[in-house]
Amino acid sequence: MKQDVIELDGAIGGGQVLRSALSLSMVTGRPFRIERIRAKRSRPGLLRQHLTAVMAAAQVCGARTQGAELGSQALSFEPGPIRGGEYRFAIGTAGSCTLVLQTLLPALLRAPQASRVWISGGTHNPLAPPTDFLTRSWLPLMRRMGAEIDLELLRHGFVPAGGGEIEVTVQPSKLSALHVCDRGSALSQKAFALTAGLASDIARRELDRVARRLDVRPAAMNAISLDPDCGPGNVLLLEYAFEHVTEVFSAFGQASLRAEAVADVAINQADAWLRSGAAVAEHLADQLLLPMALAGSGSFTTPGMTEHLHSNIAVIERFLPVSIACLEEGADQLRIEVSTRDQ
Repeated sequence: MKQDVIELDGAIGGGQVLRSALSLSMVTGRPFRIERIRAKRSRPGLLRQHLTAVMAAAQVCGARTQGAELGSQALSFEPGPIRGGEYRFAIGTAGSCTLVLQTLLPALLRAPQASRVWISGGTHNPLAPPTDFLTRSWLPLMRRMGAEIDLELLRHGFVPAGGGEIEVTVQPSKLSALHVCDRGSALSQKAFALTAGLASDIARRELDRVARRLDVRPAAMNAISLDPDCGPGNVLLLEYAFEHVTEVFSAFGQASLRAEAVADVAINQADAWLRSGAAVAEHLADQLLLPMALAGSGSFTTPGMTEHLHSNIAVIERFLPVSIACLEEGADQLRIEVSTRDQ
């Protein structure tokens, strides 16, 4: 029996609307059509990274597509059965490997056999979570939900050169409920400044700024010099490990920003989250919502509503029989509760 096509307005958000729709379509078998893709962005339509996600999703489930081309602002996607196995996807730019991966993972967890996936492109992109965020923050929580996923960073890839690569293995797994409403006891704080093909004093200046503004021990700060062929590139990572959650904040070097200003970006993000008392910051909130919805239950606290979170809720509720409640708990804390909706 042919299922009704879900109609989506891509103008309610950015690429997250498309990626969530692809994930949910593959998992539910429900076709969709999306129009006005990224309509409010400076470069609307499908960029290379989004097109790679579409073509990768189509390959994983044998989907039929219309409009899958660069710059397209409308796409139809009709999924077939999910297939595990080995896949290689090349973005061809510094577009985010992590976002392409996160589009595919919900489906690969439900594949009939194990999968191994290689994705090349940008591993450290200022418009997406870096690979370190996935390995240290997101994947540990996914594993607590029952997901059997391993990720290895084979080569760093920065904007604009790209050229990075990740390798991921996925075992078929059933997701269970997860509740992350408080952080628990503080365990550790760390800072990492990575540079590739740039002057070594950039990392030192970033870490000096961290030392001045945050309570991070010198032994917990590391300057890491990568192969110059991976660059030019620079990222500062701040890691906060708590009993129930680990958060990673990042800021990327730019030609127009002093090293101290780069450090301030990550420091300000971390400081706002720490003061809020919420369990997860905005990026982790975006990326926990869909797995919790697929599990049928879950909850977390986050500092507040964002465009990504709002549009993600709208897309998820179109595909799945779940209700997502947003409850204010003071000025700087929002509780998100996912539950199965009566049919």
